[in-house]
Amino acid sequence: MATTRRTIIAGSAAVAAGALAGLPAATSAAATPARSHSPIKPTVVLVHGAFADASGWNDVARILQCDGYRVIAPANPLRSVSADSGYLASILATLDGPLVLVGHSYGGMVITNAALNNAKVKALVYVAAFAPDQGETLQGLQLMYPGTKLDQNALDLRQYPTPDGGSYDGYVKADRFREVFAGDLPRGTTDLMAATQRPGDVHTLGEPSGVPAWKTIPSWYLVARNDNLIPAAAQRFMARRAGARTTEVNASHVAMISQPRVTADVIKSAAR
Repeated sequence: MATTRRTIIAGSAAVAAGALAGLPAATSAAATPARSHSPIKPTVVLVHGAFADASGWNDVARILQCDGYRVIAPANPLRSVSADSGYLASILATLDGPLVLVGHSYGGMVITNAALNNAKVKALVYVAAFAPDQGETLQGLQLMYPGTKLDQNALDLRQYPTPDGGSYDGYVKADRFREVFAGDLPRGTTDLMAATQRPGDVHTLGEPSGVPAWKTIPSWYLVARNDNLIPAAAQRFMARRAGARTTEVNASHVAMISQPRVTADVIKSAAR
């Protein structure tokens, strides 16, 4: 009888405590909401093109990092389409997914090839970039529509040794760099960019691209309307063919430098 009485008293105390808390005693535990788990944000991989280096992504990377994204901007070797794509693929293999790949200019050709058959890559983002189909070349896409100012007269060719005898690196001439590459940046900035540019092996201009990853991976495209390197018409063609979600911005070829906020917003749209 004493045991029964203690049980009743204990139950009454629980009811009273529940009433004081404004909750029924029997349901107070069940009413506590479960912790919500935010989806994992993808790692954003930023790939530069020729005549540039990874520092061109600095402002975009800073915005993305402030928004909680992990960012990596590897060096693109700029030696050949196959070698550069293989190098990027080897970096992707070291990263935990999911991944969003972003390519600028020639970097678009590299991500197009490196992402093929990689299930961790959830989106491709092209920023004033080449998005080739199989068998297409940089030069063919660049000259598909009129308007490019990157012609032979704008390039300096410098020979360098290779195991099979030698090749040539292409640089944009210092006095043409701002006009061709970055007309919406201050002269002092473009003078520095011209002095520190990383050249690309000229053989990449005619090297055919492989099977494109954009046929199986969703893509986004930022068209730079004032681009003097890849005509905007060519960018629109490639974006439309890839079925990319497309944004346009008044920017030179280096839209990620002159319009970092717009560029970051497109990347974040792809990441979501």
